[in-house]
Amino acid sequence: MNKNIKLAVAGAVLALSATANAGIIIPAGDWTLDINGNVNAFANYTRIDGASGTRGSGAGSDSLLLATAPNSGNYGSKAQGINTGLLPSWLGFTGTTRQNDVDVSFTISMQPNVSDNSLAGDNNAPLFRQSFLTFGDKSWGSIKLGKDIGIFASDAILNDMTLLGVGGGATGVGYGNAANGGASGQPTTLGGIGTGYIYAAWKGQVAYTTPNFNGFQATVGITNPNQGAGTGNQDRFGLEGKASYSFAQDNFTGKVWVSGATYDVDTKAAVACTLGTVNAACSGRATTAAVTANNYTASVGDIGINLNANGFGLTGYYYYGKGVGSTLMGLDAAAAGGARRESDGGYVQLTYVTPIKTKIGVAYGISNLDRAGNDTVDLLKSNERYTVGAYHPLTKHLNLVAEYNNVQSETHGNYNTENKTYSAGAILFF
Repeated sequence: MNKNIKLAVAGAVLALSATANAGIIIPAGDWTLDINGNVNAFANYTRIDGASGTRGSGAGSDSLLLATAPNSGNYGSKAQGINTGLLPSWLGFTGTTRQNDVDVSFTISMQPNVSDNSLAGDNNAPLFRQSFLTFGDKSWGSIKLGKDIGIFASDAILNDMTLLGVGGGATGVGYGNAANGGASGQPTTLGGIGTGYIYAAWKGQVAYTTPNFNGFQATVGITNPNQGAGTGNQDRFGLEGKASYSFAQDNFTGKVWVSGATYDVDTKAAVACTLGTVNAACSGRATTAAVTANNYTASVGDIGINLNANGFGLTGYYYYGKGVGSTLMGLDAAAAGGARRESDGGYVQLTYVTPIKTKIGVAYGISNLDRAGNDTVDLLKSNERYTVGAYHPLTKHLNLVAEYNNVQSETHGNYNTENKTYSAGAILFF
């Protein structure tokens, strides 16, 4: 099983028996091929309730958890869907060999969809999240070149128990399309993204990872320049890095990590838009004022810890940034004049493996976004999530999952929604 799939499984549900299994190993001359991945599907039922208040115009109205909610309060909406969870179905190919005293590998993967909301049910193209090579040696470390999960905040998502489930509703959650991960072209649900951490995303990168020094390891790298909405040509690469220390003694294991990222952001000038306008410049966005071009530096850092002993697991995480926005890197990151908005958040997660191997977990997460400068937009203020989940290894490779997730979103204009998602399904690793 390739490294990131192993991390995804091990980080999310450490006690499940599927965590230690490799994929399908095939010797091929000088190479060893590993065909690996997962298939998962969940039935989701979501209810969205809106409190009294009117959603204002501006950038905050386009934040993910408020994206398509109606402009009035006191409403209710129900939706159902069958889709993958936070971790998409996955088919990966990894080849490894050792040549001239150097370990060499490649990984290419694709992520098919379970379904979408189109008439034929097959409009969504598969994702291709990984295409990278590595080379190195345990004596001096390794170098990675290509597309893979981002360095900053990757441990936050890999330690989130909802990685094997659904977590928060689908991307673009809102009136009429909640719980359908395929809606609006998005194949997965949110998990804890935007409700405790910023999405690490999948990025072109050149990265160096040190050898493992008795549990300590670090990675530094450059990534594709910031490609967030409203950014222009960048004059430098993004810089990302992380360091971690892992330890184990008897039945007690743990990991502590820190990571960070910085990007130079050049925003484009934008024309004024009117609510409902459909053209190349406005794309149907809410009423917004004209924006002048500006430049600022986005920076963010985090710290996390994961501890496990006698069936209990505890994860704590916190991040703080300026000019990075919320949910996705760069989303609602700065005011119209270029003033950087501050954001922070984190999550705490407690799990317990019962005598029948079922892992029970509870989690709380929150992401906050502040106004900056002369902000007057009805900006997203916070996304707050409560999760209760059960994860049971029916076989060595197959896990049954049931979750309840409650996400409460509020803007600075006191408009708020509550998103309740019930989900049940299964995930199989090979």
